[in-house]
This record gives sequence, C-alpha cells and structure tokens, in this order.
Amino acid sequence: MALQWLVLTYVVAAEAALAILITLPSPKLFRNRIVSLVSLILQPTFFIVPFAGFQLLDLYWKNEHRLICTSEVCTDTERDRYEKAIYKAQRNVILSVAAILIYWCISRICKYQKDLQSLEELEKRHKSK
Repeated sequence: MALQWLVLTYVVAAEAALAILITLPSPKLFRNRIVSLVSLILQPTFFIVPFAGFQLLDLYWKNEHRLICTSEVCTDTERDRYEKAIYKAQRNVILSVAAILIYWCISRICKYQKDLQSLEELEKRHKSK
C-alpha cells in the first residue's frame, strides 16, 4: 500500500514541475515546443486520474469501516495510533485530489496554449491577405 502512495507522490511532484515549466514566461518558440511535448505526454499519463480516483474510494471505504477509538477504554497507544491513521488518511486524500487537479490544470493550460497558437497563425494569415 505504501508503494501506491509513493508513486502518487512522485506523479504529483512531476505534474507540479510540468505545471511550473509550462506557466513560466519564456520565448514563444521554447514555450510552443514545451507545450507540444507536454501534450504528447498527457494522453498516456491519463491513467493517473482513475488511479487517484480509486485511491479516494479506498480511503473513503476505510474511513467508513475504521474502528473509532475515542472512549476512555482506549489506551494512549491505541489513541495515538488512531490519530496517526487519521492524519495519514487526510494527507493521502489531499495527495489524490492534487494529482487529479494538477493533471486537469496542465491539460487546460496546454489546450489554451494550442488555441492561442492557432489564433496567432490565423491572425498572421488574415494580415498577409
């Protein structure tokens, strides 16, 4: 189970780096090439959306069936273990949502950049006529 979260962590880090890379101001030629490269990468990496969605469902199911340790019968160790599990689950929810959200943002940014590029080409054609 820890391997899944490690993979998701690396994917979110890579997505964040890509998002920063394509949003930084840069020369037009460089930006267009980066956006086209990222657009090619986006389609095969779509697996992250169902993967993160499944992880969210798994976290929800575990949360619904988790034993609650809030009474006085629980020892301090059990209470600490319960609170640690809750914190890990909250962190993992944030990680899963971030993976989906950043993927969506990258795809929208790439689409807008491509639309902008096609409009600039259309404007050049109209000016030349």
